[in-house]
Amino acid sequence: MGKSETAKMFAKLGVPIFDTDAVVHRLYERGGSAVPQIAKAFPSCVAQGAVDRASLAAKVAADTQSFRTLESIVHPLVAEEQRRFLDDAESHGIEMVVLDVPLLFETGSHASMDAIVVVSAPAESQRSRVLSRPGMTTEKLDQILARQLPDSEKRAKADFVVETSQGLDHAFEQVKRIVTLLHRRRLKDHNIA
Repeated sequence: MGKSETAKMFAKLGVPIFDTDAVVHRLYERGGSAVPQIAKAFPSCVAQGAVDRASLAAKVAADTQSFRTLESIVHPLVAEEQRRFLDDAESHGIEMVVLDVPLLFETGSHASMDAIVVVSAPAESQRSRVLSRPGMTTEKLDQILARQLPDSEKRAKADFVVETSQGLDHAFEQVKRIVTLLHRRRLKDHNIA
């Protein structure tokens, strides 16, 4: 969809980003707080003190219970990091942040958001982009998509949609508009003229 590139556009406008994927990577690294719990639940998926992401992905891909076990380990750790990020932003007087959260609707995380931005592209563009990633297969993509709401439902639930199929400049113009509208909304909500 271009979610990561779109997040960078918000960052370029001075909006701090909480990148959930990056947090999970850190949790899985040597010394990461998820490693001991994952080693206990999935011993074959930890090597040299770090989570073997490919092995773990293969383990949980087709096993719903294993996937739920992994979520029960990782989600609380990510939530703790997110709370720290938000507390830090608030303590520094930052008025707007972006939480880059995969499976936002599927996990129910959308309920705690002030505004939801969905990044979207036509289905054929989505497939092409994802399948060009190293290690991605049609089977893996189908498993990922099976866990997600259809794009049309995400778009319908969003406050804003950034359409990424028309290039980076077009997407950046949409992001600038969103930031401007959210700043205006904040001012209006606080009766600031």
